[in-house]
Amino acid sequence: MPATNTHPALQPGRVAVITGGASGIGLAAAHRLAAIGMKICLADLAQDALDRAAAEIPGTVITVVTDVSQAEAIDHLRDRAFAEFGEVALLMNNAATAPGGGPFDHPDRWRRLLEVNLFGVINGVQSFTQRMIDQGTPCAIVNTGSKQGITCPPGDTAYNVSKAGVKVLTEGLAHSLRALPQCQVSAHLLVPGSTFTAMTAQGRTEKPPGAWTADQVVETLLNRMAKGDFYIICPDNEVTSETDNKRMTWAMQDITENRPPLSRWHPDYADAFKTFLNA
Repeated sequence: MPATNTHPALQPGRVAVITGGASGIGLAAAHRLAAIGMKICLADLAQDALDRAAAEIPGTVITVVTDVSQAEAIDHLRDRAFAEFGEVALLMNNAATAPGGGPFDHPDRWRRLLEVNLFGVINGVQSFTQRMIDQGTPCAIVNTGSKQGITCPPGDTAYNVSKAGVKVLTEGLAHSLRALPQCQVSAHLLVPGSTFTAMTAQGRTEKPPGAWTADQVVETLLNRMAKGDFYIICPDNEVTSETDNKRMTWAMQDITENRPPLSRWHPDYADAFKTFLNA
């Protein structure tokens, strides 16, 4: 029976491929999709982590060790999924790494982060999309972005650049898919808020009160996909959707108002931003 109140691609018996699937948001997505009867193909860097993750998930699960920064590894993941299941209904390009670096430091970390966070998504899109279009069935591609790719806070410029690239790529993908006659593949940009995962824990063992769990992010993802939303920007326990909207509006107005870049963090604009946020 088709699952109700969900994206038409997310149905019992269909197949989800999830990169970065051994932990965090990827693993939470695998649990939720398996619960509705989907078959799961998990991809991550380490077989032992994949084995632990697969042991938690009910139903049909295969694992594929994958370095998403390598196009040939993504092609292998695609070929394995299609050979095993004959189709892919959902591709979730979710793998990511951090930290990167500032504008003029850590060039080695910059390169590795961009290869994983940005080219990992590019590789997934370029490897899977045409095959999914050719199926002629409802499908979806979800790329995991970040608010840091929209408002670009000072600190980890490399991470911001990678996630800004994911946003632009996914917008272009959605437009291209929409322009194809009879195409049944949709694209979605998942933008988590503060989320407690292994990557964000930084040695902590307990979730900070302000952060969401990965399960909450996935719940929002599925609900918003069911509505056909492209931008899936998650709040958290400290930041509301209204605050997110104002922060993003202010960031864009740096251009339209000819302010200094990142003026939200510029001391000369502190009072103006506070007034704007509280209006």
